[in-house]
Amino acid sequence: MKKIILMGRSECGKTTLRQALKGDKIHYHKTQYINHYDVVIDTPGEYAETNRLGRALALYSYEADVVGLLIGAQEPYSLFPPCVTASSARPVIGIVTQIDHPDANPDRAESWLRLSGCEEVFRVSAYTGEGIWQILEYLREDGDVLPWDQEEAERPRVVLSTK
Repeated sequence: MKKIILMGRSECGKTTLRQALKGDKIHYHKTQYINHYDVVIDTPGEYAETNRLGRALALYSYEADVVGLLIGAQEPYSLFPPCVTASSARPVIGIVTQIDHPDANPDRAESWLRLSGCEEVFRVSAYTGEGIWQILEYLREDGDVLPWDQEEAERPRVVLSTK
């Protein structure tokens, strides 16, 4: 799997998305420092919200294969300036989170991510699982076996005779 770094404001769903991508049980956990997991780098929202801490995100992005910019579907504004993806040496994808929120406006969030320069945008709900497999497919590298591949390989084959 390609390694992804998740960036966005506080409470936009970075840690919850990480839990969903890993297949973990969803529970609240405040990220207070940059966490390296095997294929996910989870960052605190304060790093994206604070000018001086934002430099750390630039440095940590070099340890990832893909940068993920997250915006919650119910957010009233975007932290990301127009064309910001041009400053990254890595591919940058947009991720609209919390699409199942009652106040969600995923079209608006997606338009902000596209304005920021994201050509690939995923809409996800960590609670329903919608959009999670698409991100996993995007991060997949040759030889990676994802859970649905394993289930298919273990499924018994039925051969019908024509006799």
